[in-house]
Amino acid sequence: MASTDPRPATAASAPAPVALVSGMSGAGKTAALKMLEDLGYEAVDNLPISLLRRLTMPEEAAAASGTAGRRALAVGIDTRTRDFQADAVATLVTELKRREDLIAQLVFFDCDDDVLLKRFTATRRRHPLAADRPITDGIAAERRLMQPLKACADVLFDTTTLALPELRQRLAAQFALDAQPTLSIMVVSFSYKHGLPREADLVFDVRFLRNPHYDEQLRPLTGEDAAVAAYVAADPGYPEFFARLSEMIALLLPRYAAEGKRYLTIAIGCTGGRHRSVAVAQALGKSLREAGQRVDIRHRDRDLVSS
Repeated sequence: MASTDPRPATAASAPAPVALVSGMSGAGKTAALKMLEDLGYEAVDNLPISLLRRLTMPEEAAAASGTAGRRALAVGIDTRTRDFQADAVATLVTELKRREDLIAQLVFFDCDDDVLLKRFTATRRRHPLAADRPITDGIAAERRLMQPLKACADVLFDTTTLALPELRQRLAAQFALDAQPTLSIMVVSFSYKHGLPREADLVFDVRFLRNPHYDEQLRPLTGEDAAVAAYVAADPGYPEFFARLSEMIALLLPRYAAEGKRYLTIAIGCTGGRHRSVAVAQALGKSLREAGQRVDIRHRDRDLVSS
């Protein structure tokens, strides 16, 4: 039954944010916990599952933070955790989400197996599930164990190509403890030769625009150069496309914000990721900024050598 108390919520009575951080070993969970701590969360790693429910109770949370009120909590959960069972954790996460005194989210960190292997090899760390077996065996075993948690995650970070500064930015956008959360937008250009950006929420293909690659004077340049941007914009189909693209995104942004989304990635792709996608991403980012949005622009494949 909903409370009929007419008094406004105070810092102590407002729902407490709880970020449950899990995922593949080597995918960035430890770094994420440190970043969340910098954002003001009380960070706890490798907490036994049997104690998690108790830690989220009001009295225990206040005692842990050393304050009268309740602080935001970030808890690391992975296969190293004592009494870890993915199904049991998933059930507990569902229970925490139902509590009116909490805003609980399961955050899952993933990464391609070959990149995980490189990270463990480079640091000479032993995979927690590998024991005396090859690291690849440990990665495969962990992926099977973690599948139930990945399936019910609220937020998924794939760190295969995600640099730490960008991870910090995305965590801040998603989990900042400000009173008025806002939507942060990343516009990223990419090459279809190298695959879709894994973090993309919206993807637009601009390969229908005429290609500056076939102009010998423009080929060495990028979409950030005025000559290339002008060439792309001069395509007869560009004005209507860009106008409709801008209108659609303007329509969607308030709906995403109303759903509580804090980070939106818009991906613009072309063949080489150097000319058309870069020019359109630059133009879209500029347009969104002029409309008052918080926007960052990244050109994932701009500097890659075309094959």
